[in-house]
Amino acid sequence: MRSSALTARLEARISTDLHGLLKRAAELQGRTMTDFVVAAVQDAAQRAVEQAEVIRLSMADQQCFANALLSPPKPPPALKRAMARRSKLLRTDDE
Repeated sequence: MRSSALTARLEARISTDLHGLLKRAAELQGRTMTDFVVAAVQDAAQRAVEQAEVIRLSMADQQCFANALLSPPKPPPALKRAMARRSKLLRTDDE
């Protein structure tokens, strides 16, 4: 497989001021501008995905969640009826 098949191109129009800032930051880190921008974009993308996918709970919320797992409330009558109907619907003639 050719290496060009393993990459994709990204282009963006930016102000000359931002271009200068990126160039300076890349130089300070001893990187190429491309390497600097790719690393920065990757970091920002990973943080955005993490923020969207990870549920963060306060200590009180963590304690409440743990308590619900360890001592779940009794199911209300409506839930018991629903589960009985579900079991009846899913039963096969083989049973």
